This record gives sequence, C-alpha cells and structure tokens, in this order.
Amino acid sequence: MKAIEISEPGGPEVLVWADAPDPVPAAGEVLIAVAASAVNRADLLQRGGFYPPPPGASPILGLECSGRIAALGEGVTGWNVGDEVCALLSGGGYAELVTVPAGQVLPAPKGIDLVSAAGLPETVCTVWSNVFMAAGLQPRETLLVHGGAGGIGTTAIQLGKAIGARVVVTTGSPEKALRCRELGADAAIDYRTEDFVTRLAEITAGHGADVILDVMGASYLARNIEALAVNGRLVIIGLQGGARGEVDLSKLLPKRAAIIVTSLRGRPVAEKSAIVSAVRKHVWPLTADGALTVVADQRFPLSEAAAAHRLVESSGHVGKVLLVA
Repeated sequence: MKAIEISEPGGPEVLVWADAPDPVPAAGEVLIAVAASAVNRADLLQRGGFYPPPPGASPILGLECSGRIAALGEGVTGWNVGDEVCALLSGGGYAELVTVPAGQVLPAPKGIDLVSAAGLPETVCTVWSNVFMAAGLQPRETLLVHGGAGGIGTTAIQLGKAIGARVVVTTGSPEKALRCRELGADAAIDYRTEDFVTRLAEITAGHGADVILDVMGASYLARNIEALAVNGRLVIIGLQGGARGEVDLSKLLPKRAAIIVTSLRGRPVAEKSAIVSAVRKHVWPLTADGALTVVADQRFPLSEAAAAHRLVESSGHVGKVLLVA
C-alpha cells in the first residue's frame, strides 16, 4: 500500500508519500480500505516528535478514517466485507489500508457522504466522552467551548445545541465567529479583542459556564476557573497553552467545581469501544435529521498531506481538513 511516512521529526516537509507494508487484521480487528482521513492537532505534534503513538499502535499518522471493510479478523461478528464505515484509530489513517479493533468501528452515518464521514470519529468521540460522559452537560446549562471554529469546536456546538444547552464559544476572528453562530452558537467571543471571562459573565447574567471544554491548558487555567459557575466542570483536553499551571483552590472551593483532564488516544480498547458504542447510540441518529454534520473546510489528496498540515498550522480553516485516499 501507499502511506504517508515521517522521514524525520520536523515541519510538514518531512511527510513523504511512500510504499508501506499492507497491514493484516489480528483477531478482533477489521481491515479498512481507506476512503479518507482527517488532520488533527495531534498529528502535527506527532510529526514534530512530541506525541509518540501508544505502544502497539501504528506509527503512521491519522486518528480517524472512513472507507469500506476489506477483511475481517478472526472472531469478528456484526460486520461484513464491503460495509461502508468510519473508525476511531490510534494511528494509521494516513494510508490506503488500516486495521482497527472492531469495537472502534461505526457504520457510515446517514445523510453524510463517505469521504466527509472521515471527519467525525475523533471529534465526536472526544466531545461526547468529555462534555457528556465525563462532565455531564445537561439541557439549559451553559457550555463554553474554546476554539469554537475548529473540528472539536464545531462538533461541540452542534451536540450542545442538540441537547438543549446554551453554547458560547471563543474564536479568533469575526469571520470564524459568524460561522460558529451559523452552526448554532448562542454567542461568540473574540479572544483577540475581548476578555472571555468578562463577556461570559455579561452573556450569562453572572452565572458563568456549567461546563468548559478547553484545549489551551495552563495559559487559560486561572481564567477558566474564574469563568466556572457554581458546580461547574472544567474539562481540559489539550495543552496548546502549556502543561504547567497553578490552581488557586480557594477559587474552586466556594464553586464546588471540578477540573477534569483527559485524553482519548491512549485509552484501552475496551474504553474506546464503550465510547464508540455510546456515540452510535446517542449521536449517530442526529446525522440522519441534519442536527449533526461534518464542517469540512478543504479536501486534499492524501499524498498532499503536507499542504493540509500547513493549512491547519496556520489556523486558516473552519472545522475539519480532510485527506482523500
């Protein structure tokens, strides 16, 4: 098969379209002929040498894909060769073929074309496992999403609105703010010109955010705590603003607030399979009626992954950037 390989840690130029051994499905796995994959921030970190794959995972980039099942490993039931699917991966999506545990496979969603479906598994599983399973967002609560115009953000807006929450986002431009509002966000705060703590207090009449989904980490930690409502839950899923921060516990005590820090890629197969099962039950029906779609900015041939990485690094996109095999 052909796949994108990393010649050495570095910039997008180190991504090379090369021959690679065909993967073979082990017991409990399926082999997928990839139709498309998608670029995630984690891919950029791995390319630079800062985010190695978990033990046993493919060294090839790509945390999600869509395609058709090409073969079944021993013991796999419920799937057939030829089924159109998408999947949550630990790696390997930037290739023509990839193996994945059967529990991490989803049927291609209704109402979304197969290529676009590649942009769903990582973002939907991340949002559902964190905002809903971990933080327990409820109808009429307020969800604050940092980076509302990204793949995670655009998914969180749609899922938050689907359950009846008020969704507020931070974005970096008026154009991105407009796109977020078009997707259903109740308000968008420009973090370059506005203080999100002050604006959130104005928007919520002083209540604050019941749930905050944060990709920044240390640089936003103190202000996120300030922005939390009583009984609020801060969920940190990224460290774009640093990994080391100081927590003022006296700010958390009166709010009875919680800080939850999670990752998805390194979880055991059983945990990821449980998340995928919950997504299939609770989220997949939303694609059929149009309540959830893939916000895809651009599509690149998989062989041109370097160009796709440059776009994502520039933050010049809204939603997902897809790689078509």
